[in-house]
Amino acid sequence: DKVNFVFKNGIHHKPKNPRKKITREITAAVLSRKQKMSSFLEWKDLKIVYKRYASLYFCCAIEQDDNELLTLETIHRYVELLDKYFGSVCELDIIFNFEKAYFIFDEFILGGEIQETSKKSVLKAVNDQDVIQEEELEEKRSVLEDLGLA
Repeated sequence: DKVNFVFKNGIHHKPKNPRKKITREITAAVLSRKQKMSSFLEWKDLKIVYKRYASLYFCCAIEQDDNELLTLETIHRYVELLDKYFGSVCELDIIFNFEKAYFIFDEFILGGEIQETSKKSVLKAVNDQDVIQEEELEEKRSVLEDLGLA
């Protein structure tokens, strides 16, 4: 990516990350809504679909002609997958295992489209990957032990 610099008061500044600004704006818009309000809101030229589960909020930005209810069901299915994998997912599960949360998402959704509707198939792929990672760790430990470094 190209990085643009801005001169302000004679000092070289790097522009702020637009992703952070977007995240901040959407977060503020969602959190300012009352609990009884709908889970859909207009934001710029997009629709924001969100759902709260305990202390977790899951948000999706979709095009104007996309189906809000399908998006809400997609969010719900993702949370079900996280619940099955983590056993009642919480904020700490996502913070400390964000790579696993992304992996589950990638098994479920690809290129913005649902790739796999079966929870069993998604979780099997994730568990298979866990086994492969554990085997690789065991191999590395074994090599380190053989070298006397472990």
